[in-house]
Amino acid sequence: MHLLADRPIRVGDYVKIADSVEGYVVDVGWRSTRVRMLQDNVVVVPNKRVAESIIINYDLPQSRLALGIRVSVDYDSDPDRVEAVLVDEATRAAPDVTGLLDDPRPIARLIPGFGESSLDFTLVCQVASFVDQYPVQHELRKRILRRLRAERIGMPFPTRTVELRGAGGGSGHARALADRGEHGERDQHEAG
Repeated sequence: MHLLADRPIRVGDYVKIADSVEGYVVDVGWRSTRVRMLQDNVVVVPNKRVAESIIINYDLPQSRLALGIRVSVDYDSDPDRVEAVLVDEATRAAPDVTGLLDDPRPIARLIPGFGESSLDFTLVCQVASFVDQYPVQHELRKRILRRLRAERIGMPFPTRTVELRGAGGGSGHARALADRGEHGERDQHEAG
């Protein structure tokens, strides 16, 4: 009864209840609430559990939400140019990508900033609803990748250097491996 009076969720809202149930509310009854998950299953949640749970309602106060997409580029990239390319690509995509909104205008920021092997930007744009974020991310990532390649802006990948040290200044482990044949036995010329 409290759910019906308080109305933290409404039929049609996209919600997350108690970190385990996420989907569209299809019915709020006296005893239970029905939620259709993205897999098209309906979960029946007792209203007592709903009332005791933390509820995230992605449609309140409005359905639109900000979407952040992280983009990493090489350290030798010009940050102003990267920012301009990201904003331009998101702006150009808005008329073609369902769920991507052109207002407010997309922004790109050098946040979180300086990574181990990259300059890390966040492109922020608006999507019409919570579930629109998935296809919008998919399309924008493809467009951004193609655009960065066309602009010759590199996207780094982390590398690691491993140095093996042993007694005598050399690599004892590496030397031992070099002394062994393919199957780990000593080579015939040393077995004398």
